[in-house]
Amino acid sequence: MIDAQTAFLAAFIIPAIGAVLIALTGKSPNLRETVTLITAIILFADILIVFHGYLAGDVSEIIVLEIIPSIPIAFEIEPLGMIFATLASGLWILNSIYSIGYMRGNNEENQTRFYVCFAIAIGSTVAIAFAANMFTLFVFYEVLTLSTYPLVAHKETEEARRGARVYFGILISTSIGFLLVAVVWTWIVSGTLDFELRGILSGKIDEPLLPLLLALYMFGIGKAALMPFHRWLPNAMVAPTPVSALLHAVAVVKAGVFTVLKVTVYIFGVDFLSTTGASQWLMWLAAFTILASSLIAMTKDNLKARLAYSTISQLSYITLGAALATSMGIIGGALHIVMHAFGKITLFMCAGAIYVAHHKTEISDMKGLGRVMPWTFGAFLVGALSIIGLPPLGGAWSKFALMIAAADTGQLVMMGVLMVSSVLNVAYLLPIVFRGFFQPLPEGGGATSLNDGKLHEAPLFCIIPPVLTAFGCLLLFIYADPIRIFIALMLE
Repeated sequence: MIDAQTAFLAAFIIPAIGAVLIALTGKSPNLRETVTLITAIILFADILIVFHGYLAGDVSEIIVLEIIPSIPIAFEIEPLGMIFATLASGLWILNSIYSIGYMRGNNEENQTRFYVCFAIAIGSTVAIAFAANMFTLFVFYEVLTLSTYPLVAHKETEEARRGARVYFGILISTSIGFLLVAVVWTWIVSGTLDFELRGILSGKIDEPLLPLLLALYMFGIGKAALMPFHRWLPNAMVAPTPVSALLHAVAVVKAGVFTVLKVTVYIFGVDFLSTTGASQWLMWLAAFTILASSLIAMTKDNLKARLAYSTISQLSYITLGAALATSMGIIGGALHIVMHAFGKITLFMCAGAIYVAHHKTEISDMKGLGRVMPWTFGAFLVGALSIIGLPPLGGAWSKFALMIAAADTGQLVMMGVLMVSSVLNVAYLLPIVFRGFFQPLPEGGGATSLNDGKLHEAPLFCIIPPVLTAFGCLLLFIYADPIRIFIALMLE
């Protein structure tokens, strides 16, 4: 059996080999998609070996290349990164199955390029998860942006190109204009970019400058979609739905909020932020983003647009957890990465299934569809309830942890924000399910053929993945505590 250290190295090689093989088998769709699935399965199995090795203490740091002294491209494992890599590689399997059904169901062009870019994006995500320092994370953060640009522009229409330009422009400009400046500043004042448990800035930067450096990091991490640097996310909804699922659940936005937590814990240090109060402004900005994007979501009739603004809101839950600068806030934010991933990928895959089966994109056109697509709308209901934070679904635990963190710090307003946000979640998600199950199909044209009462679900490959992720929302409620305990190790 492969040893854990070899498996750790293989985690960076497997997606790259998979991307090459996908490109070479592009002329044979069946073979290409088989390679995609096998690559995803092998990567997930490899990550599980790494996970087991980490628990047994058998995995050490990998230094690939030293650019200049004290700044290498290097990888190591810590609890949050281990969870993120496991999450991304596991969901890649389900998203790959879903992609096959979606891409074939819509007769999409350029499918080989799609699968190649997807493999590169997942490989970049794994590298981000295991980055040992801020420089390594920055490099693969940019590779992730570059690899997902063709996915956003996949349809090659003018609308797709315009959306992709906004996506790329905002993410690159924030990275270069803010994040890179923050990274260089950190290195100048601290002499290192290594991730260390209690941070690397305490005693090395004037405290009045700390909020400014934090602002450069938070606005530079554009993938976290803090307002006002959030427009890339709804603009990216021109992409095929499997890409939207990648953006919102598996890789891109999760890489953003993952980086927010890494910077908070390992660059600034939770105690340093708490004692200086440097993150107070970020707490209020996160609260504003939570509520404002929820209100905007309520105005959107396009299903993917509504889900996009929902994602912006949910990401700021995680940023709020970081800004509270407490152990429970960090744990709640990290838990929400996992819980939101399963809930939101379920919702996006259901949206795609509706499009594949009936070419419906507007919520107002989905009257009665739940009666003929019960599996799709049933999975959507479960995912929505998890996003809302109702038991017995996983989202209840992460929101509960964030509520406790706000209470522990005496932030009553933030507790109110979390409660109001959950009410807004109900207001913009559950009417979709109500419309699908309880309103009659419209008379005349389009869906009238569905009045025969027969099921008209999407292809099986578009149905099985969201049903499984919906079931995962239930399992996460039951098994949340082991995840919480493991995440808490990052603070010890």
